[in-house]
Amino acid sequence: MSLASYQTAPPRDKCNFYSYLALRRKSRKDQSVTKFKNPLPTVDIIIEVEYRGIVLIERKNPPHGWALPGGFVDYGESLERAACREALEETSLEVELIEQFYTYSDPRRDPRHHTIAAVFIARASGDPRGADDAERARLFTKENLPSPLVFDHARILRDYFRYKETGERPKI
Repeated sequence: MSLASYQTAPPRDKCNFYSYLALRRKSRKDQSVTKFKNPLPTVDIIIEVEYRGIVLIERKNPPHGWALPGGFVDYGESLERAACREALEETSLEVELIEQFYTYSDPRRDPRHHTIAAVFIARASGDPRGADDAERARLFTKENLPSPLVFDHARILRDYFRYKETGERPKI
């Protein structure tokens, strides 16, 4: 039997034939039952406004508290485009992305689902206004951060302020 016919037809001897059927049933069952459960891609944006501070939003939806502007990446959308869109939707500010800061992926970072966040540093001018998912948007400095900070945003901001002071990025 050629290799090509072996791949399309079951083996002829009894033992291999029954093994083939068992594997085929298992494969079909796994395909129909198994659903992929992947982390959700998100973006967070640290928006620096004209040396006055960074923008945080007060969330309208649970979990309630203060957070970096950000959200889910839409299908077919780049991380960079998602960051600009989310910044505008939640803060009413058009931003210029400066750099991708770091990626955070702890499965516990969001209590609702496993997310992976690409965090960007951006620049903007003007006064932020809360919109979309944001009740309010305000400027803060390292010395007057609000509480509570939700998700892992306290860690992200610690890493960001250390980076601004030392040039040292977070370590894995």
